[in-house]
Amino acid sequence: MVKISEFQVKDIVNISDGKKLGNLSDLEINISTGAIEAIIITNSGKLMGLFGKDEDIIIPWNKIKKIGADVIIVEYHNHND
Repeated sequence: MVKISEFQVKDIVNISDGKKLGNLSDLEINISTGAIEAIIITNSGKLMGLFGKDEDIIIPWNKIKKIGADVIIVEYHNHND
């Protein structure tokens, strides 16, 4: 069993480029099944939001490749690059 608070302290890293995406800020849960559908990351890429509101990154659960002791490895393709 794992607590949400344990996920929130892990860095979330993109497997395709090795960049840190941020930290877990929320979960999407299917109310009917109780299954986690996606994780939501608050993007910390901008300078503390000085240049506009940061967009959340939504990673579907099937795109999580590995949950380690310190990091969560995900597959994410940013279409804005």
